[in-house]
Amino acid sequence: MATLLLTHPSFTAHDTGPGHPERADRMRAIDKVLAHEIFNGLVREEAPLRDDVEAQIRLAHPEAHLEKMRAVGERARERRHSTHIDGDTVVSPGTWEAALRAVGAGLAAIDAVIAGKATNAFCQVRPPGHHAEADRAMGFCLFSNAAIAGLYARAKHGAERIAIVDFDVHHGNGTQDIFWSDKDLFYGSTHEMPLFPGTGAVSERGVGNINNAPLRAGDAGERFREAFESRILPALHDFGPDILIISAGFDAHQADPLANLRLVEADYLWATEKLADMAKRHCNGRIVSMLEGGYDLNALARSVAVHVKALMDAGA
Repeated sequence: MATLLLTHPSFTAHDTGPGHPERADRMRAIDKVLAHEIFNGLVREEAPLRDDVEAQIRLAHPEAHLEKMRAVGERARERRHSTHIDGDTVVSPGTWEAALRAVGAGLAAIDAVIAGKATNAFCQVRPPGHHAEADRAMGFCLFSNAAIAGLYARAKHGAERIAIVDFDVHHGNGTQDIFWSDKDLFYGSTHEMPLFPGTGAVSERGVGNINNAPLRAGDAGERFREAFESRILPALHDFGPDILIISAGFDAHQADPLANLRLVEADYLWATEKLADMAKRHCNGRIVSMLEGGYDLNALARSVAVHVKALMDAGA
């Protein structure tokens, strides 16, 4: 079975404005690298605008949050100009559709891997999602794309044990918030600390289902791999997921402007291979990877390339 790639032109219409690091050029950089012939084996589909998308968003977010995001999105579209939810989080005329399709990509990916139509999937989406708490948009994120996908896998397909592993340089406070009190939902994260959003301490454990492995500014691949092997992978193995979702942020790269870790492409390749091996052991290789951060365009493109190629090799 092949690796499924889900993306859509609407993701470039989410306009965050001049100078914003989470910009449409991120999609274009990834498009360019994934056009190489070594990725010809990808099954490429458009991220859908699904009729059930709002019902699935409600699995992770209350109605009030959904309605607030809808109102902000519709107002931006009607007035034909962008607005800010906070200093970092922008809603433009094209944002509402992009946000719904970002969620829809995760839902479609879950359907495909559970049905056996693809071994794994990569969702090339924006806006990202892992900072969106149940009732709060923040950190470039409106909806918790990965958490919604995981909860949908349980509600729709009966997957009992859902795992999200997050290697974005920023801690996924939103995913942690949504998963916090459910022992059948696993969240594991490596991230720089202290750094935005200020969460992610080892002591933050939920009901024993939260596993944080914070890194310090200046840490490179050796320390990242040590944290992965000592904290994330053993906990994931003990949890035994029915499906594995990756919050794939590439801003821990040494070239990234927003943080201070020193990972390189080889580290993302290593992490992806380790997670793919774990997925083969526990859940028939079922992985859904969802793009989060990564703000140096060249580093982002190269890192996505090794990540997606590793997913393809795992499914071969």
